[in-house]
Amino acid sequence: MEIENENERIVVGLDIGTTKVCAVVASIDEQDRIHILGVGKAPSEGLNRGVVVNIDKTVQAIKTAVEQAQLASGIEVNSVNVGIAGDHIRSIRSKGVITINNKDKEITVHDVERLLEDCQRIMLPPDQQILHVIPQEFVVDGQDGISDPVGMSGIRMEAEVHIITGLVSAAKNLYRCVERAGFQVADIILEPLASSYAVLDDEEKEAGVVLVDIGGGTTDLAVFQDNTIRHTAVIAIAGKKVTDDIRVGLSVLDDQAEKLKQQHGECFVDMIEEDESITIPGIAGRPPKEITKSILAKIIQARMEEILEIIAIEVKRSGYADSLSAGIVLSGGGALIKNICPLANEVLGIDAKIGKPLGLSGGLIEEVNSPIYATSVGLVLHAIKSGGPENQAIVPSSTKGSGVEKVMNSITQRMKSWFREL
Repeated sequence: MEIENENERIVVGLDIGTTKVCAVVASIDEQDRIHILGVGKAPSEGLNRGVVVNIDKTVQAIKTAVEQAQLASGIEVNSVNVGIAGDHIRSIRSKGVITINNKDKEITVHDVERLLEDCQRIMLPPDQQILHVIPQEFVVDGQDGISDPVGMSGIRMEAEVHIITGLVSAAKNLYRCVERAGFQVADIILEPLASSYAVLDDEEKEAGVVLVDIGGGTTDLAVFQDNTIRHTAVIAIAGKKVTDDIRVGLSVLDDQAEKLKQQHGECFVDMIEEDESITIPGIAGRPPKEITKSILAKIIQARMEEILEIIAIEVKRSGYADSLSAGIVLSGGGALIKNICPLANEVLGIDAKIGKPLGLSGGLIEEVNSPIYATSVGLVLHAIKSGGPENQAIVPSSTKGSGVEKVMNSITQRMKSWFREL
């Protein structure tokens, strides 16, 4: 790794998606300013609904994307922070309780660690493994609403946590692809959790917001309230299904369907200003055909409405449907379809906006100023917040953050060690 300033840390985010692989190289200086140094993107054909189905194709896409980012940044990448998604992702609410048994009854980091370990004593299928343990709140001697109990006095401490699990084989295959491409996995992170670091601010998380990342193979959802994640879900319907609908509905090739979606696609028929004609080249010497923009929009709108209706069901399941003062934030490639915000507003009945990466100080900011880079930039920001390993020197987790953050870093390190041993 080439680092001009030894006080700078270099972090790499790698979003391995169904239709594309994005790599972002960023540096963090002593003032915690984040500079985007390099960006790379490559088509992905080795995944289906967020899960690796072809190792060789996935490895090649990873190599291409990271090499582009290396070339732009002038930095040799050694390790990456990887996002994980797929319809195998599950979320569980769990509770735990312990007693404080030291002499002065002061709650320590060790006590919090014992409590969170107690919360993880849940029955899981043998093919599932815990990816994240996210505290919702702590209760000390009946006093609730506590976010960090370290240093408080008490006899009985309880906690409610949000546990995210994933398929062991899916995580293992991600590790295998990254390592075969020549890189180490610094961390593996749920994609909607990572995206939230890039496109949501603290006010939105406090007021209540649902983040929806519409990718190629999956639609990832996360509900936030009171500055913590309350519900997660991964929906196995996304942008690729929209492309498939266009391909079948208009009898065109897959590449033609994707171009129609990107160049002429709208997802709200009622908002089309001018119903233009679109010429589609004929297949194998056949004459071209013409369609109207409204016909294309009807195909797209039907599928997007289905996605949004499933999102509405998941939001209702979360129990926070009436507490989303900040509405919905849309990211991912699917958020680029014209008029998706008015459609989301109509289907969900809440305000909608497009989410683009926030909090960047310099470098290639314009190159990542798009919802398609929400996850890869979010992976970088998550690594910075958690103090996770990068390519380079790291501030030890034991020297930074609150008591709960120290415990979470310790748990994260153990989970990563577990996956490496598979």
